[in-house]
Amino acid sequence: EVQLVESGGGLVQAGGSLRLSCAASGLNLDDYTIGWFRQAPGKEREGVSCISRSVRITHYADAVKGRFTISSDNAENTVYLQMNSLKPEDTAVYYCAAAHWAAAQGLGVPPPNEYNYWGQGTQVTVFS
Repeated sequence: EVQLVESGGGLVQAGGSLRLSCAASGLNLDDYTIGWFRQAPGKEREGVSCISRSVRITHYADAVKGRFTISSDNAENTVYLQMNSLKPEDTAVYYCAAAHWAAAQGLGVPPPNEYNYWGQGTQVTVFS
């Protein structure tokens, strides 16, 4: 059974940092593109970043470039999203998801419909 479990969300002041984790079980990260998405109340789910270890590709949404960094840990089978210089507009529920490894070869973060597995989400709240 495939499971993706997010953690690391919380309440942080603007300008602060958080590191989200996406712990994967039942799959090998080398076979998948792992994406981070976020959804704020009343808004559509948007792609934040993705990583495909097999083709060494990462993508970032324009809104987070230079502030967020995605990485993966082979030993832990975990993908991380380091979020720095957080802004109130980063407030959302953050989800990780798994798609075919080749999905990252397109332009930008693949859309939600390309992902087969989703985590339950973790809340990030940034206050000013």
